Order: sequence, then structure tokens, then C-alpha cells
Amino acid sequence: MGEFVRLEVDESSRVGTIRLDRPPVNALNSQVQGELREAAVQASGDGRVGAVVLWGGEKVFAAGADIKEMAEISSRTAELQGAFTALARIPKVVIAAVTGYALGGGCELALTADFRFAGEGARFGQPEILLGIIPGAGGTQRLPRLVGPARAKAIIYSGRFWSAAESQAIGLVDEVHPDDQVYAKALEVAAGYAKGPGVALRAAKQAVDGGLDVGIDAGLLLERHAFQALFATEDAQEGLASFAAKGPGKAAFKSR
Repeated sequence: MGEFVRLEVDESSRVGTIRLDRPPVNALNSQVQGELREAAVQASGDGRVGAVVLWGGEKVFAAGADIKEMAEISSRTAELQGAFTALARIPKVVIAAVTGYALGGGCELALTADFRFAGEGARFGQPEILLGIIPGAGGTQRLPRLVGPARAKAIIYSGRFWSAAESQAIGLVDEVHPDDQVYAKALEVAAGYAKGPGVALRAAKQAVDGGLDVGIDAGLLLERHAFQALFATEDAQEGLASFAAKGPGKAAFKSR
């Protein structure tokens, strides 16, 4: 467990929360980046964790890089990107629960998740352009893949803050809830995924994310290999047998 980032596991729901806790605004300094990477590795390999929630607390998700380290960030971009890549590659469903600001690196942190749930008062943005620089932790790559090139450019070029409602309208945010309910909603949905077929969910995530980085032919090959391999899993055997005997939605998966 790190000083500013910790993995909290609820074994009853099988949901792990990667909790960012560096008051007052969860600035992403080099120590936080390293601890985020460690938490991602821990969540990936922990058999008690079936799904993950990224959570910055009730007041703010993450307001970006630590300005005191800004002059050194250019030489540490690989470390920053590496930490976020580790989060993006967690082989489980990940939901970012966002309240308050998710700006700069904070917005890029939210982009590493599969889904983003936002509070009504949340604000998203990539304000790096106002400093004469650009996003350096995946914003120019993950954002256009999520919302499309033109909308990503509007966010990056303007540097302005986008409300939760605006962000949902362009596909940056998946669900909007009252601020005091965001974390609970994320936990509820994550718990549903945690009870699902973990091996198949991991394969689906890898196929979708991997396919976005290659051409359609290579993506289809990736999909085919994953599809065929899943028939050898216990979950597939259980799912097929349960469907035949009881109908859909009644299988008891073991993530094996």
C-alpha cells in the first residue's frame, strides 16, 4: 500500500477500489504515478478482485500534474505514460468514478478506464494547451479513440473545462449521477461485472483494445484466436450447459 494510492478490496463483492488520496487536489506527482502503477499491477494479479473502480474521493478525482514538478515532467513522460498504460491494461473491467475536477493528467487517468461515471458537478478537460504544451499521458491518443478526432481536438485545442452533461453528450462520460451517488453506482455496476465470466471479460477487453491499435484484418484475427480459446475454459462449459438447461443469465461463473 502506497502513501497516496491504495488498493481497497471488498471480498464480498470482489470489487477492488484504487483509491487516490493526495489532498487537496490529488496532484499526480512522480510518487503518485509510481504508486498508481503498483496498484494496477496488484489489482491485475489479485484473485480476490474481479473488477476495479478508480476513485479520487468525494471532492476531486485528480486535478492534473503537480505544477511543482512541471519543469521535470518532460524528462519523465515515459514513466507517466507507463503508469497509465499499466492501468489501461488491467485485465478486468475498470470504472472511473469521477467527482469534482478531472483535468489534464486527471482526465487522462479517467481515460484509462473502460467506463466513466461522473457526478453532476464534475468537470473534465485537457488544459495543457494553455501552458503552451499538449497532453502527455495518453490524451492525444486515448481521447480521439473514445470521442472521435474532431471532438478530441476541440477539447485539446480549447483547453476549456467540460461539464458532466457535455462530456456525456460527446461520449467521454458514460453515466451521470448525483455527486454523492457516483462511487456507490460505480461499485454496484463493478460488482455485477465481478460476478461475470472473468476469463471472457478479459479476452473481450484485450480484443477490443488491441483491435483499436491495428488494422481490421489483424483485429479480426485477434478476435478469432480469443474466441476459439475460450471454449476450453470452465466458464464457457458452465455458460453453455446452464443456457441449455436453464436459459440465459443463470450461469455461476468461476473465472476459470
